[in-house]
Amino acid sequence: MDEMEEELKCPVCGSFFREPIILPCTHNICQACARNILVQTPDAESPQSSRASGSGVSDYDYLDLDKMSLYSEADSGYGSYGGFVSTPTTPCQKSPNGVRVFPPSAPHPQPEHHLLPQPGSLPPIPRNSCITCPQCHRSLILDERGLRGFPKNRVLEGVVDRYQQSKAAALKCQLCEKSPKEATVMCEQCDVFYCDPCRLRCHPPRGPLAKHRLVPPAQGRISRRASPRKTSTCTEHELENLSMYCVQCKMPVCYQCLEEGKHGTHEVKALGAMWKLHKGQLSQALTVLSDRATEAKEFLVQLRNMVQHIQENGVEFEACLVAQCDALIDALNRRKAQLLSRVNKEHEHKLKVVRDQISHCTVKLRQTTGLMEYCMEVIKENDPSGFLQISDALIRRVHVTEGQWGKGTLTPRMNSDFDLTLDSGPLLQTIHQLDFVQMKVAWFTFDPASAHQDIVLSNDNLTVSCNSYDDRVVMGNSAFSRGVHYWEMTVDRYDNHPDPAFGVARADVLKDVMLGKDDKAWAMTDGGIGKGATIGILLDFTRGILIFLINDEQQGPVAFEALEGVYYPAISLNRNVQITLHTGLPIPDFYTTGEADPTGSVC
Repeated sequence: MDEMEEELKCPVCGSFFREPIILPCTHNICQACARNILVQTPDAESPQSSRASGSGVSDYDYLDLDKMSLYSEADSGYGSYGGFVSTPTTPCQKSPNGVRVFPPSAPHPQPEHHLLPQPGSLPPIPRNSCITCPQCHRSLILDERGLRGFPKNRVLEGVVDRYQQSKAAALKCQLCEKSPKEATVMCEQCDVFYCDPCRLRCHPPRGPLAKHRLVPPAQGRISRRASPRKTSTCTEHELENLSMYCVQCKMPVCYQCLEEGKHGTHEVKALGAMWKLHKGQLSQALTVLSDRATEAKEFLVQLRNMVQHIQENGVEFEACLVAQCDALIDALNRRKAQLLSRVNKEHEHKLKVVRDQISHCTVKLRQTTGLMEYCMEVIKENDPSGFLQISDALIRRVHVTEGQWGKGTLTPRMNSDFDLTLDSGPLLQTIHQLDFVQMKVAWFTFDPASAHQDIVLSNDNLTVSCNSYDDRVVMGNSAFSRGVHYWEMTVDRYDNHPDPAFGVARADVLKDVMLGKDDKAWAMTDGGIGKGATIGILLDFTRGILIFLINDEQQGPVAFEALEGVYYPAISLNRNVQITLHTGLPIPDFYTTGEADPTGSVC
């Protein structure tokens, strides 16, 4: 269950969820963290008129972040909203997860261990407060209910409790004043764990306490875990229990919502029936995802075996090469060092490609396993309304995750064979031309010297991100003017529709606009990609064409023709995306066994 831990942590504080609430975007956040990241908006932007009209599918008004927010390019946090009268900047700090956290408007002592202070000790939430989801960055203005208008995620809270209890090494006495001792009993009536000294002092076996039942701590933990939860109540009508499910709004409702609220004309169904239906849908989706996870585990075994084979073949190839070179005259020995260097480079590149794929697949498998374990725990919950609050989002997440294991994900990007044939037939006078047959792949990285100043490079200049919300261009450090070349880029991070562009460019391309916006670049923009996608770029100077692939599938016909001159690999991106470059790859099989015609097919 260790893989599930990240699913149980708040994106703001980085700790396990405490009193989580569900935002309309279906993401979760601790109630205390939600209060900490509230931002007050001016009265002029009050959303009362739109709420009063009853239009829209939500009680909350989303703000268009692209048009209404002002961000500092050097800051990863939230800014003030455009068009508003600016107030003095509120001091802010960063959470463990890198999210900008705004403190409450009125100062008060910070609660320890992420617990909310007693009711009444917190200042009231200011009118027209706005909250921005730290995960999807959607913003909304709170109505008069404030944070009480968000449903509590009791299912997630229950899963967190069970997870923390399963990780606890030993139950401690709850009445020890200093260092708590290990508990020896639990009173089922008092619901308190006692060590022996505290039990004798605070819970003597006489009087009314003599009838209390004392059980071992482990049994007490189980009884706590199995205790029934409180019945869910409506956020609109706090005295009414949730008993029906609105199909149109996809949320549990009470009878008063049907009689007085906006759900009166909507299709509703019994809560229990929808609970069972959604549990079945989630279980079916998990079955497919489980199959993918099993395939991924087998694929990892295959990749690890490839590492061993590459190492073995590399040693064997080096030995053969040394034997051939030692048999030649002194002139050949001067060439031997260069050839060995190229073999080692091929060897290390193959290892790097496979190890990178192992690392990428391992991370994806861990995320998949964590989501599966979390979903299984959610299915175990006996709270229909709580389950239905999050079931749709979980079902979508499971389908999206299953889709990320699509075609090409579980296919090795590199074979373990060394396709190098040493031709020892040339005469002595041609030794200086000795080279490897079929050695046509090229290695290159992103070029920090020619990149825009907002570009951030890492991983030996193979991974690129950006500090700006505007598009910035970075090019490769190698130029191509002849031959056939192929390289790939994988999407490591993809948030809020960043629209990256991939392609080739001249040396004098503009660096502060999207790639392809001027006449110095030829590029594909977005193309429906997402996190985990692999974009392939094939540049063939023999035919003067440029072809794009996504996850090993050619995207439409030939993208560009009549390409002549010198071109650099290039990409444009903003701060919402991170890309890693993979070079030195073989030409795709579909292109080496046939040629892509203008319609996109292979002939």
